[in-house]
Amino acid sequence: MNDEAKREALATWYKLLRHPEIRMDSEEHYDELLKAADEMERTGLINAAEWRVLVREAGVAFANSIQGVGGGT
Repeated sequence: MNDEAKREALATWYKLLRHPEIRMDSEEHYDELLKAADEMERTGLINAAEWRVLVREAGVAFANSIQGVGGGT
């Protein structure tokens, strides 16, 4: 496993987590995060435990984003 490639992939993933693309709705954002995590695991950049952490973080971000949609925020 290439540590530099892993660092870059994770940095890109966390950047997307914090700053979704402008035209991306909550569901699209979540889907893109999951696709990126799946690809990192498929290519061996991350292991299953690291993948689960990313999926959990994506789920929290999704829940927070949809909570704000109907919550008057």
